[in-house]
Amino acid sequence: MGNKGTDDSINWTETILSTLKGATKEDTGGEASSTGSLPVKRLRRLVLLSLQIDDSDKSGKKTFKRTVQELEKEGHLNLDADGTVTLKKQKKRKAKEEKKKKDKKDKKKKKKLNPPSEEDESQIKPEIEEEKEAVKGDSTSNAVDDKASKNKPCKGNPQGVTRLFLGNLPFAVDEAGLGAFLPKDVTHIKWITDKETGKFYGSAFCEMDNSRNAAKAVAMAGSQLMGRPVKINFAPAREGDAWPPEKKVVSGGGQAGGTGVKAMSEKPENCVKLFIGNLSYDIDDDGIKKFFDNVGAEVKAVRWLHHKDSGDFKGVGFVEFWNTEACDKAATLNGKNLLGRPIRIDWTD
Repeated sequence: MGNKGTDDSINWTETILSTLKGATKEDTGGEASSTGSLPVKRLRRLVLLSLQIDDSDKSGKKTFKRTVQELEKEGHLNLDADGTVTLKKQKKRKAKEEKKKKDKKDKKKKKKLNPPSEEDESQIKPEIEEEKEAVKGDSTSNAVDDKASKNKPCKGNPQGVTRLFLGNLPFAVDEAGLGAFLPKDVTHIKWITDKETGKFYGSAFCEMDNSRNAAKAVAMAGSQLMGRPVKINFAPAREGDAWPPEKKVVSGGGQAGGTGVKAMSEKPENCVKLFIGNLSYDIDDDGIKKFFDNVGAEVKAVRWLHHKDSGDFKGVGFVEFWNTEACDKAATLNGKNLLGRPIRIDWTD
């Protein structure tokens, strides 16, 4: 438990540049396609996540800031006044695109000033008609693809499977980190956890937006995420499985989709203590107290559970409050995210 500090062996420059190269419009709120541009806070979060450094690590933040400033001086990237970091080559590409647009506008102006002759029109019309037919054909084709291609068999995915199993995941991974690691859109995630303790097993089921992107994801098997080679396999849902789940992100055991936040048991009379599970291994006393402070529930005492043999943290514990009213407030946070994981809360004596 606790923050993971920075390390001299970390290649900050390479990590920042590779994160920017892989950035998509989806990261900035647009449609998914390569942009090479990110808000500086979003970039910092992804870089720290990739380097397994806690988002609150002050030393990591300082190193990130210093590296970005150095890369800007060296001409690798640009930090705009609005806080957007952009690769310099993207700036050049945008300039080229602007030039193309300007050239098109200039051509249109020339056509208006110099209308084509009858002979010119006879040559232009067939070309225009051909272009219209081509565009029409493309749009019709795209509409059909959008409807029927999600589970369409493709190269590397002959059965058209869109459900994947991922194993050997780092325990610190969250929805954003996994989404940034996998290609294109992940529509649903189910984290596999212990039914009793809520402990994350380091594996998950994911639903990709279509079979082609599922194939691309499987082709990444063995790629490193936070220093761990990830296992990725096709995992078609069995008949009767509730998949995909109703919610975008759920957790639980078994093979099906899960039901999201687990219902709490019956509250004991005058209850002042809660069981807490599915906790990040980076949690500590201060972190859990601040979490419950968000709803005005002051913590009296915290007890973490550890394995008897190894002494390793189990990812669960008990929290005691000063009165039953505070305990009630704290219970409203059941299923809320704490350090990237949905906390499991239940009443206990």
